Amino acid sequence: MHALIFDRFGGPEVLRWDTVADPSPGPAQAVVRMQAVGLNFADVYRRNGNYHLSGQAPWILGYEGAGVIETAAAGDSRFPVGTRVGFADMPYANAERVVVDVDKLIPLSDDIHVETAAAVLLQGLTAQYLLSDSFKIQAGNTVIVHAAAGGVGLLLTQMAKAAGARVIGVASTAAKCAAAMEAGADTAIGYENLVDNVHTLTHGRGADVVYDSVGRTLGDSLASARTGGTVVFYGMAAGDPDPVDPRLLMDRSLTLTGGDLWNVLTSADIRRERAAALFAQIRAGSLVPRIAGRFPLSDGAKAHAFLEGREAIGKIVLTL
Repeated sequence: MHALIFDRFGGPEVLRWDTVADPSPGPAQAVVRMQAVGLNFADVYRRNGNYHLSGQAPWILGYEGAGVIETAAAGDSRFPVGTRVGFADMPYANAERVVVDVDKLIPLSDDIHVETAAAVLLQGLTAQYLLSDSFKIQAGNTVIVHAAAGGVGLLLTQMAKAAGARVIGVASTAAKCAAAMEAGADTAIGYENLVDNVHTLTHGRGADVVYDSVGRTLGDSLASARTGGTVVFYGMAAGDPDPVDPRLLMDRSLTLTGGDLWNVLTSADIRRERAAALFAQIRAGSLVPRIAGRFPLSDGAKAHAFLEGREAIGKIVLTL
C-alpha cells in the first residue's frame, strides 16, 4: 500500500508518498480502507519531533479519519466488510489502509459523509466534552473562546450558542474574527488589549468560563474570568503558559481546570454515544463543520504547509 511517511524530523518537505507494507490486524482489530483523514497540529508537532513517536522510521502520522471496513475483525459481526466507519484515536491514519481496534470504530450512517467524519470527530468530541464535562454551559453564560476560528474553536462557538450562551470569540486576524462571527459568536476581538476589551464588553464582570487552547494567554484568561469563574485549559498552540500562583485562584475564587479527550472516551459505548450526539447536531443544522481545505493524501506536504501558515479557517481534510 501507499502511505505518507517521513524518516527524519523537519518541515513539510520531509514528508513523502511511498510504498510500505500492508498493516496486519491483531485480535479485535479491523482493517479500514481510508477515504478521508483529518489533519491536526499534533501531526505537525510529531513531524517536527516535538511529540513522542513510537517505533522506528519511517513513521506514519495521522490519528483520525473515515473509510470502509476492508477486513473485519475475527469473530466480530457488528462491523462486517463494507461498513462505513470513522475513528478519532488510532495511529498511522495517513495511509491507504489502517488497523483500528474494534472498540474505537464509530459507525457512520449514510447521511454522514466520510469527509464530515474526518473533519469533526476529534475536534467535535473535544468541543463536546469541553462544554459538558469541563464546565457545564448554561443559558445566559458568557463564554470566551480562544482561537475561535480554529477547528475546535468554530465547533465550540456553535455548541455554546446552541446551549444559549453569549460567546466572545478571540482570534488573531480580522478574517478569523469574521469567521468566528459567522459561526455564531456575539462578538469577536483580537488578542491586543484582551483583558480590557473583555471587561468593557462584560461591564467589568468578566466571563463565566474561558476556553484557552493557546497556552501563553493563560494569564489573560484568568484575568478575563469573573470572580468565581472558570478557565478551561486544553492546549498550548503558542507555547507553555507561565506558572500560576494558587493564591490568585484563592483570592478570586477562580477554578482552573484541564481537559483531555482521552480521559472522557473511556469505553466503546461512551465513544459511540458521544459521536451519535455529535452527528445529531450536524443533522439538525446546529453544528456545521467548516472544511478549510482538501488535499490528496499524496500531497500531504502541501497540506502541512497550509496548516502551518496559520491562515486555515476550519479543518483540513486529506482525501484518498
